[in-house]
Amino acid sequence: MSDEELPDTFLDHETYGYPRTFDPNFKGPVAKRSCTDVLCCIIFILFIIAYILLGLVAWVHGDPRRVAYPTDSKGHFCGQKGTPNENKTILFYFNLFSCTSPSVVVNLQCPTTQICVSKCPEKFLTYMEIQFMYRTNKHYWMYYSQFCKSPFVKPAKTVTQVLLDDDCPIAIFPSKPFLQRCFPDFTTKNGTLTVGNKTIFEDGSGKKRNAIELRRAANRVNKILDARAIGMKVFEDYATTWYWILIGLTIAMLLSWLFVILLRFTAGFLFWVFMVGVIGIIGYGIWHCYQEHSNLQGRPNSHLTIYDIGFQTDISMYFQLKQTWFAFMIILCLLEVFIILMLIFLRERIRISIALLKEGSKAIGYLPTTLIYPVLTFIFLSICIAYWAVTAIYLATSGVPIYKVISPERTCKHENTTCNPEIFNTTEIARVCPGAQCNFAFYGGKSLYHQYVPTFQMFNLFVFLWLINFIIALGQCALAGAFASYYWALKKPDDIPQYPVFTAFGRAIRYHTGSLAFGSLILALIQMFKLVLEYLDHRLKEAQNNISKFLQCCLKCCFWCLEKMVKFFNRNAYVMIAIYGKNFCRSARDAFNLLMRNVLKVAVMDKVTDFVLILGKILVAGCIGVLAFLLFTHRLPVMIEGPTSLNYYWVPLLTVIIGSYLVAHGFFSVYAMCIDTIFICFCEDLERNDGSREKPYFIAPTLHGTLNKMQLVPLKQKE
Repeated sequence: MSDEELPDTFLDHETYGYPRTFDPNFKGPVAKRSCTDVLCCIIFILFIIAYILLGLVAWVHGDPRRVAYPTDSKGHFCGQKGTPNENKTILFYFNLFSCTSPSVVVNLQCPTTQICVSKCPEKFLTYMEIQFMYRTNKHYWMYYSQFCKSPFVKPAKTVTQVLLDDDCPIAIFPSKPFLQRCFPDFTTKNGTLTVGNKTIFEDGSGKKRNAIELRRAANRVNKILDARAIGMKVFEDYATTWYWILIGLTIAMLLSWLFVILLRFTAGFLFWVFMVGVIGIIGYGIWHCYQEHSNLQGRPNSHLTIYDIGFQTDISMYFQLKQTWFAFMIILCLLEVFIILMLIFLRERIRISIALLKEGSKAIGYLPTTLIYPVLTFIFLSICIAYWAVTAIYLATSGVPIYKVISPERTCKHENTTCNPEIFNTTEIARVCPGAQCNFAFYGGKSLYHQYVPTFQMFNLFVFLWLINFIIALGQCALAGAFASYYWALKKPDDIPQYPVFTAFGRAIRYHTGSLAFGSLILALIQMFKLVLEYLDHRLKEAQNNISKFLQCCLKCCFWCLEKMVKFFNRNAYVMIAIYGKNFCRSARDAFNLLMRNVLKVAVMDKVTDFVLILGKILVAGCIGVLAFLLFTHRLPVMIEGPTSLNYYWVPLLTVIIGSYLVAHGFFSVYAMCIDTIFICFCEDLERNDGSREKPYFIAPTLHGTLNKMQLVPLKQKE
């Protein structure tokens, strides 16, 4: 078939502005190559060296114990082994009501004494009550004195002296540990907030207080807690369920592997298994949400909204509301309807996807080592994530303890100045500002290194994004080179070169590190800018007007679209790099031109197949998620006994679901890369060859026949 006989979609016309320059004798990935984008490669290597040096410097100055343990007013760690506070793992606030002071927002510290204790108070007691009780039973004072700075033989001091010397709290309330800190034990009864079954109580200074005031103070403390402390609560659940999580991820890996193998032989049947499985799992989720919603009918307080109960440290309280389950049910119903509609409107194009899946399965069958490559990518990504996290922690904990003057009423002129807690009571500040305290504020310093710690954190994040995108790009280029070798082998598998994955990986590292770094740098810059926008939105949320919020939403939407577009073009550029060995810009241009000349087939073949693979990932994650849900909620007691005493069962459950999806994504991403590469090669094949004996098509006869029926390729090859 001549060029004049080909449909316009397949021609490389001069009108497109892309003159044909292809080698007619081209038979696969170019073997003779040269290094591309050398300047970007050098810059990338220099950034990696600087990143390693930054990690070493942070390791010298940082102390991760400051993340693992809360710190009292003197800067001592609670619960650290080998110290007097070894058995005192919880931080206790003397006067939580003082945390409503405006200084909390300014200084990020509650202006009250904080000490380490072994357990939280379990009852209401005031210092004045203890003085009377001590005369009849000394046991009460022994219980109360554990919440004082130092042990006392008896409560001989007056309340005024205790307040001035700050030796003991003037009152304690029933509390529970949260984030290794004592917080009041709030409960809701008949819509009324209570603490220890009381709504009104004495605060120790003769004033009557209510539970709402106490919760307001507790919420202030919650806002100033560093986000890194949240992980301490979740860590307990991970310590209990880590082996169950590993078992779930292992099953997800085996299930994904099984699906990949079965796709080669039963792609059509397995596709409908995907469809029925996904629809069934979502249907089960809808049914479960409906059951939970029905079970809450008539229960007290179940009619309350999330806004009514506000912030709660016990996440399970949200699952006791009908509104929560109703929202989940609506979301799942919309997802179910969306999938069914997609199946109805794409039913014809799904036949092409099944043909592509069969061809991809055949390629993976000839190149089985490609299924192992995601493990290598996972190892590289794990190393990068671990290095970034450790470096960030060491940078955040660099410095020495800094103490600042804190006054409850903010009337002291020395407010927020640095001080020395050892000699603070003998200084002029203590005399001029009665009630002021010298409390631990943060870790820092005045050296050049400490002044640039925020900049180092930004550099740490940027290089992390660059490395992550580079590793993904390296995997895409290596797999594309291997699958291109398969496609351009006329006699399969005889013409497939030996060790195609290893060869393609070596070519990508040796010749195209600069090009891969160039493409990943563009993506990292876009992602970095998105993170900066999110940060500014979080910090300026209260100060924004409607116009600025609208503009920020537009910027977020634009950068989200830009990121998706760059990812798509980068992916196809890496395929062209793997085939031709050109630099990034030229490969991206050639890939763009090729896709524009075949835009109809892009819409018909490529994206529909991606939709099928996404459903496969959802099926794997859904199957493992249902099993994990039944296990962690103790609904499989007959078959197997799950973990007990979990704080939040949804923590390991979400970990298993997200982890299973990522595992499935790792395996199905090989499929996606295979199909994308075959698609690019298929478009090149149609432009290079005409189906004659001299220039036969390299496309598989079965796939060629399916595409013939859809009229997406020339009807027959030339004799």
